[in-house]
Amino acid sequence: MNLLELKEFLDEKADIYNSPDFIVDDPVQIPHRFQLKQDIEITAFLSATIAWGNRKSIIKSVEKMLEIMGNSPYDFVINHAERDLDFIKDKNIHRTFNGEDFSYFIKQFQKIYNHHKSLEELFLLNQEEHNFQHSIERFRKDFLGLEKHRTHKHVSSPYKNSSSKRIMMFLRWMVRKDNRGVDFGIWEKIDQRFLSIPLDVHTGNISRKLELISRKQNDWKTVLELDEVVRKLDAEDPAKYDFALFGLGVSKELF
Repeated sequence: MNLLELKEFLDEKADIYNSPDFIVDDPVQIPHRFQLKQDIEITAFLSATIAWGNRKSIIKSVEKMLEIMGNSPYDFVINHAERDLDFIKDKNIHRTFNGEDFSYFIKQFQKIYNHHKSLEELFLLNQEEHNFQHSIERFRKDFLGLEKHRTHKHVSSPYKNSSSKRIMMFLRWMVRKDNRGVDFGIWEKIDQRFLSIPLDVHTGNISRKLELISRKQNDWKTVLELDEVVRKLDAEDPAKYDFALFGLGVSKELF
């Protein structure tokens, strides 16, 4: 396919799968239960952080965290007592993300929200930046702190050449504005043209079949390679093609 044919093909697939009908079993359904901006941010970040493995299992694990927080994430984050965290630390949450990690996240959320109204403030891009590589690292420094902790591994680093798939998915949810009922678009200060596609095994394999990328690894360098192509297809909304790649993976149309 030439570039025009490729765009028409992927636009069609993105349009089909960018619909609430296809998020019934997706972790993004969880933050859609809330109206308060901070509740959405917290549940979206937690949902994205543990988004590996079976999707039903992921949703169940997020619901477990919500139950612990009394289904009022922001209120719990701001007003929790130390004894609440002691209760959490020994709990099993989701695979390697355990109660200690969850309680650490709650502490860090509280520190951030005591100084900022939104997590968006931690992801703002500098004028010369055109992707989230440095932004994610600044967020990691502010959110995780400088002192090493086991929880740091749950927020991956582009500086270590990680594709940072889960945090890129969170950013897509927060930034993209299209009123289709999937992405929230509640952040006002970050332009969606700087988003990248959350790259994992599935989107990577589909992208190679379509010859969008040539690198075999699913790492940050490959994210940048994919950026070059999808931004040619739609410079204002490149991350919408995540829906197309996801849809092609689900339908197995290319296999």
